[in-house]
Amino acid sequence: MERDEGRERPAGSPEVGSPAAGVVHSLSQRHETLATAESLTGGLLAASIVEIAGVSDVYRGGLVVYATELKSELAGVPAELLAERGPVDPDVAAALAEGGRQRCGADWGLATTGVAGPEPQDGKPVGLVYVAVTGPDGGEVRQLDLDGGRDHVRSAAVTEALRLLGERIHAADAADAAEAAGTASAAAAGTAGAGRR
Repeated sequence: MERDEGRERPAGSPEVGSPAAGVVHSLSQRHETLATAESLTGGLLAASIVEIAGVSDVYRGGLVVYATELKSELAGVPAELLAERGPVDPDVAAALAEGGRQRCGADWGLATTGVAGPEPQDGKPVGLVYVAVTGPDGGEVRQLDLDGGRDHVRSAAVTEALRLLGERIHAADAADAAEAAGTASAAAAGTAGAGRR
């Protein structure tokens, strides 16, 4: 059990204000959808999202592609990229996010790949994780260097993936607001100019 503000709750269960609740709410407000593609988190990311009430209008589905070849076969990660760099790579993370987004027909894709332990993998250290998001305006990959045991690495990867998605949605909201303000001021300037002719 994790302790949270003096009370116990099951590890990984969502709280009001959790990263999962925040992104579900934001995507609902934007009338946009989400898909996931997971490796090291093995479904934990999807589970944290679907525990949020009202998620059915937002979450399209996800892929759990733990085996390396399934990253290519199911998520569309280029086989040559996997052969050259292995599954724990920033470009693989980006391709997973985009593959999940395309395969599930979603506006946004969110992905995790990394080494949860207990042993290093293909020369990559335990705790090296990449989380990636892709959306209507491009994507971003973030490298994490996480400490702790296997369970902690996996749960922290979920939290950080959701945090990255939340940041990208917030940036999209800000860009939309700036564009709307620019359009409104241009229209106002046009109206004012018309009166002075």
